[in-house]
Amino acid sequence: MMKKILALSIVMISTPVFASDLPTVNLGMSSFVDGAVPAGSGWYAQTYFQNYSANSIRDENGDKIGLPKSKVDYQVIAQQLSYLSDVKVAGGSIGLNLLVPVLGHIDVDDGLNNQAIKSQNGVADIMIGPFIQFDPIMGENGPKFAHRFEFQINIPTGKYDSQKDINPSANAFSLDPYWAATYWINPKWTASTRIHYLFNFKNDDPNYSFGHANNIQAGQAVHANFATSYAVTPKLRLGINGYWLKQITDTQVDGKDVSGRKEQVWAIGPGAMYSFDQHDHLSLNSYFEQGAENRPQGNSVIFRYIHHFH
Repeated sequence: MMKKILALSIVMISTPVFASDLPTVNLGMSSFVDGAVPAGSGWYAQTYFQNYSANSIRDENGDKIGLPKSKVDYQVIAQQLSYLSDVKVAGGSIGLNLLVPVLGHIDVDDGLNNQAIKSQNGVADIMIGPFIQFDPIMGENGPKFAHRFEFQINIPTGKYDSQKDINPSANAFSLDPYWAATYWINPKWTASTRIHYLFNFKNDDPNYSFGHANNIQAGQAVHANFATSYAVTPKLRLGINGYWLKQITDTQVDGKDVSGRKEQVWAIGPGAMYSFDQHDHLSLNSYFEQGAENRPQGNSVIFRYIHHFH
């Protein structure tokens, strides 16, 4: 349910040339048929592995920042537990998601022996969210539409150091509710989306680059995943997936707007999903980022294994 386990807050030591204030969000972690559940009620376990590699960090104009190098590479493993009950509310079943990052490793190269960009590894923030999975709308040949609403909460439980530029934790609560939906164009061809609205609370221990500021509050943002796939066999789906992020309000420092720090990026790439049976699924999604501002621009590969306990 997320793209970056490692929250980025990269700046120069004296004169900031790059700003990334937003916390970890789901960019590309969902896949095909996202609006439905594969096997009904009960417990689900999902394991994610992500490899992300960026050869450049972009400024507010989308240009490379003024460092000899600006490489960011990381690998993340995260575990998600989900429970879908048989309790009905408003035409759907209620459930709960919990995502816990279990491992994260990051390498940074600024071309200056990492004097401009300081990072640390560690466990990232926990995400939890109650949700309603609405009953699917059925057609003559199977489901036609399925959707879900989740009220996701990001909890600052991870490792954070205000003297580091890259931290596993954002050190602030955030709300990131979403709506996920899948439409069956025909029994084999589907289109899915997941649309989030991100609201961030204050970080009362801001990064050292903000000087003597008492707090920082990252701006609000909208982000979405999208995917379309075709079942080439009963067990294998192939398709295209992507994501999009746009920060829509300025970051605030001590309650005052600071311009020039809004983030944006979009990405697209191929994907595949193999279903061993109704209860076990493996997906592989890759993404090639474009149009980044105030954040890294790179490529990502995400493996996701889904198991339904039955």
